[in-house]
Amino acid sequence: MLHAAELLPPEMCELSAAYWRSYVAGLESFAHKKEPSRHGPRCQKRPMTMLSAEQNARPPKPSYGKNIAYGVLALAVVAATSIAGQIATYPNIAGWYAGLTKPAFNPPNWVFAPVWTALYVLMAFAFWRVLRLPASAQRTAAIVLFLIQLVLNAAWSWMFFAAHSPLLGLINIVAQWLFIVATISAFRKVDAVAALCLVPLAAWVAFAFLLNSAVWWLNG
Repeated sequence: MLHAAELLPPEMCELSAAYWRSYVAGLESFAHKKEPSRHGPRCQKRPMTMLSAEQNARPPKPSYGKNIAYGVLALAVVAATSIAGQIATYPNIAGWYAGLTKPAFNPPNWVFAPVWTALYVLMAFAFWRVLRLPASAQRTAAIVLFLIQLVLNAAWSWMFFAAHSPLLGLINIVAQWLFIVATISAFRKVDAVAALCLVPLAAWVAFAFLLNSAVWWLNG
């Protein structure tokens, strides 16, 4: 029994084979074009799914009551530091400090109060911003460093004024400035605004280091 291919001329067989190959290739191309349209809506919905997941992953903001409580705590801690320093400072300004030889760039006494008031307000605001963040190891480290530099801040007045020792004040202020810089670095990891609020403090304490050094040198 003869096959159909044996009844056709070779040219017709080749033409027929080419036709079927073209037909099959067209079907495959059409199938590939249909796949994106079938999966397209799923791909379009994926960003919305990712967005909702990110929103669910965000930590909840503290309540209004907690914000107030954190604000009171930040103000109380910073105010306590200021008061502790003033107890040692003011009784010694008119007597011992007035008799010291000071450098030419020493500011008038009235400048220190408004400057430190502004710095303490910035410190309290920065501390409040960190306190209201969700608990984490970075937040804890930032709080610890902030409290250490506050202790050194208050201790400087007792070492410089109460102890009548510019040298002790100089030793303190070096450590204090280093902890302020470390606090800024720690704050930047959790809240950039809080870190920026401490930059003026670092600049002023750096100036205070120069002033303290000059007083120690001139009166040593």
